[in-house]
Amino acid sequence: MERARAWPLQNQNSGHAAEFFAQSSAICAKIDFARIEALAAALSVVRERGGRLFMLGVGGSAANCSHAVNDFRKLCGIETYSPVDNVSELTARANDEGWETIFAGWLEVSHLCKRDAIFVLSVGGGDVERNVSINIVRAIEFARERGAKVFGIVGKETGYTAGNGDVVVVIPQVKAEWVTPLSEAFQAVVWHCLVSHPALQVRRTKW
Repeated sequence: MERARAWPLQNQNSGHAAEFFAQSSAICAKIDFARIEALAAALSVVRERGGRLFMLGVGGSAANCSHAVNDFRKLCGIETYSPVDNVSELTARANDEGWETIFAGWLEVSHLCKRDAIFVLSVGGGDVERNVSINIVRAIEFARERGAKVFGIVGKETGYTAGNGDVVVVIPQVKAEWVTPLSEAFQAVVWHCLVSHPALQVRRTKW
């Protein structure tokens, strides 16, 4: 049997992969650890008072929301949901009522209250002037009306979530053209830090 051809390896200190991971390392050095600790403490309070957690995001961040729901429920014992997991309702609302209110409408039917919190995963975090992720903006406005807490992990300190949230972790911007892949990657890093935090984790992982 013919052996598979080995692909030539680049110098470990050159190339896209080396730079990508170097920038990732820079984020690890610059990220606000105190803010992550504060978020862990705030999530613990939500659980203690019997509140629910609602994960909100679009695009790649929506997929991250689905994963995070599993981890906060299974590992931390926090009652957690995400509207992105109900594609029928999400698309019906977008079709019938408009994209801007898909999250706010879902939260209204869920009877969002002051015991609860929304948790935004987003690159930009919403921008009214640029008309980007207005559904996130409307959800934050609705949460404020109901007295619910607003948490987030975002890639832009200038976005609506960072400016209007209670505890929001901002992924340091180390390279402007990579803000999306690095922000979405580090959403996962930060929430996995949270679900393994001793203040939150109540069940061990299998591995």
